[in-house]
Amino acid sequence: MKKEYKIISELIQSESKTLDVGCGNGELIKYLLENKTINIRGLEISKKNVQNCLSKGLPVIEGNAENDLTQFPDHSFDYVILSQTLQAFLRPEKVIGELLRVGKKAIVTIPNFGHWKVRIELLLKGTMPVTENLPHEWHNTPNLHMCTIKDFFNFCEKRNIEIFKSLALNKEKITNINKSNLKYKNLISELGIFLINRK
Repeated sequence: MKKEYKIISELIQSESKTLDVGCGNGELIKYLLENKTINIRGLEISKKNVQNCLSKGLPVIEGNAENDLTQFPDHSFDYVILSQTLQAFLRPEKVIGELLRVGKKAIVTIPNFGHWKVRIELLLKGTMPVTENLPHEWHNTPNLHMCTIKDFFNFCEKRNIEIFKSLALNKEKITNINKSNLKYKNLISELGIFLINRK
């Protein structure tokens, strides 16, 4: 079980209507259905992944978040989850806007490109880093927009997006992120997890 899934589960209230955007093979949906009483469905761009999810009995529909979130009415979900997918979108700002329109709250998790291992590898080797959370090489990575925890904080601040909760995950350790420790958490954290809403 991914530690990230447990954290996401704890951020969601029971009996909530939830959408997992870019749900991949449905691992997170399966975990939430087994560990939380919620009404959840998934949206996934890959036909193969959608078929895989449906074969497991998971409620997933095929769709591209950049175009197809518009089909959902305003606040049609209590929570919308975007787990380690933001950096792969062509227009991440548009996607965030749609998450916050469709959901009353959004949970966004990002691999932290500001982590010290990423910085060291780029500095010493002069090549794009390959880590556990960023396993692809530059030529086959799905990541289009490299984002750090600090970048996401600044993004939210400039766009009047409220961060209800911000957590850093490093190995198995979970800690809170705030403005006073932001620079440090941006250096040592592998993953950022944010519960956000429009102000």
